[in-house]
Amino acid sequence: QVQLVESGGGLVQAGGSLRLSCAASGRTFNNNAMGWFRQAPGKEREFVATINWSGGTTYYADSVKGRFTISRDNAKNTMYLQMNSLRPEDTAVYYCAGRVGVVDTPLQHDYNYWGQGTQVTVSS
Repeated sequence: QVQLVESGGGLVQAGGSLRLSCAASGRTFNNNAMGWFRQAPGKEREFVATINWSGGTTYYADSVKGRFTISRDNAKNTMYLQMNSLRPEDTAVYYCAGRVGVVDTPLQHDYNYWGQGTQVTVSS
């Protein structure tokens, strides 16, 4: 059974930092693209960042570009999201996702596997 488990969420003040992790089990994602998405209260889930199979290419939503960094450690079958300069509008449940394909993509329907999410709350 494939599982993606997010961790690292929590409560932080505006301007602070958090590092999210996404640990995969049940299959390796070393040859597959992965991504982060988020859903704020009352809003639809939206794209945050994506990374290709090797970590060689990344792509970010404009709202997080320059503040968030996506990375992966294929030896650990784990993906990360370093979030700096956090803002109250970053408050959301953050989901990691994995896909069968190798190319990074911001499209939710391209992803085959999803985690349960981790809550990030940024206070002003």
